[in-house]
Amino acid sequence: MEVWTWWLIFAGLCFILEIATEGFLVCWFGVGALVAMATSFFIDNLIIQLIVFAVVSIILVLSTRKLKDKFEPKETPTNVYTIIGKKAIVSTTIDNLKSQGQIKIDGDIWSAKNEEDEIIPEGTAVEILRIEGVKTVVKKI
Repeated sequence: MEVWTWWLIFAGLCFILEIATEGFLVCWFGVGALVAMATSFFIDNLIIQLIVFAVVSIILVLSTRKLKDKFEPKETPTNVYTIIGKKAIVSTTIDNLKSQGQIKIDGDIWSAKNEEDEIIPEGTAVEILRIEGVKTVVKKI
């Protein structure tokens, strides 16, 4: 088998691996292998072909890192966690056994549960300890 066929097989394996993986990295090695394959038609020296493969692959990987950082969605912080530690008023009696209860903070209504299993009546001031899923965990002040 000639050298160019090995480069083509390697490129194909890289592209198949790229399809199977989540990232966007292995395809650049496939492109590097295709450029090395094209080089093999003009230059028989395997060392030069390997250098071409390495240089092209490294340039592509490094250049797309910057693009990835530019276009990859950033984790958008929300204001949900800003309410932790704040005081709120119970708007609907909090009863963990019945899975009911709501608090009002900054004009918003939140589902709430007590850190302990005691019932907190409507109108009581509470402190928000943490958020678990869609519920605030509170304690009576």
